[in-house]
Amino acid sequence: MSSCCRLLLAVPFLLFSASFAPAQDGEPEVNCDKAVTQSDLNICAHREYEAADAELNTVYKKAMDAARAMDEELKDLGEHYVGAVDALKRAQRSWIGYRDGQCELAGFEARGGSMEPMLVSGCLADLTRKRTAELKAVYETEN
Repeated sequence: MSSCCRLLLAVPFLLFSASFAPAQDGEPEVNCDKAVTQSDLNICAHREYEAADAELNTVYKKAMDAARAMDEELKDLGEHYVGAVDALKRAQRSWIGYRDGQCELAGFEARGGSMEPMLVSGCLADLTRKRTAELKAVYETEN
């Protein structure tokens, strides 16, 4: 994995506004609606990913609750009917590996250039939003 991706994944994930990204840890304040410089675009793309990741974490917890409920409902039918929690965990771990590899690959379009972090963050945000929608389906179909 590139050092760019490791850095992106090591940063704590906090929810930020997409239109006005407040400064953090020495970063300049950036109005993402008016971002023009590559540095500002990189910051905004990363913060968009952070927001998507925060939503994913919230939705994953709800999906896990739904998986536990499925297992609880089916346990009286026998152990071979239980396993939704384990399946969700395996799926999520596999998805994280896919996401990381796919987004590292997306960065190769501008490998070593100033645009690479924006491409990686954009990919991370896009795939994270798609995964969030998949996880929502786990518990929205339950109701």
